[in-house]
Amino acid sequence: MKRAIWAMGLAVAMISQPVWASRLPVHDMAESDQYGRKAGGMIGRGALNVVTSFVDVVVSTVNETKSGPPFVGTLTGLGRGLGCGVLRLGSGATDLVTFWVPGFNGFPVSDSYTDCFAGSRASASDLPPGYSQPSSTWEVPTAEPGAASQPSEPVKKKTWSK
Repeated sequence: MKRAIWAMGLAVAMISQPVWASRLPVHDMAESDQYGRKAGGMIGRGALNVVTSFVDVVVSTVNETKSGPPFVGTLTGLGRGLGCGVLRLGSGATDLVTFWVPGFNGFPVSDSYTDCFAGSRASASDLPPGYSQPSSTWEVPTAEPGAASQPSEPVKKKTWSK
């Protein structure tokens, strides 16, 4: 009977929406300019990131397996998940060690466990003067270099004679 109760509780815990899957007040507190609020937020965010760093491995492996070929998707997801897990663990450890440093708000990773490389939710107005957000898209040329500068008339070939 005890095993059935534990199994049911574990199933409910795994199926229900996890608390850490959304942005928590702790994330906002860690990015605050007030020292006391920032220190407490960094401790909370750091502990949360350290404890839940394994979630990235599971989520990335499942998502990549669903979206790609089974074996290749699994390996890709496992690699991506391990990278994100290490990044989240490092960010959390940094928060826990440096929470006391005034003016330093750590290296936040994305709140989402589906893409840890998405960055924090900082907007362009949060940046210091003179800085701008990096472009999130690559400009991919659709034609060969110099194609736009070619003349519209056909080029006559030169012939050489002796």
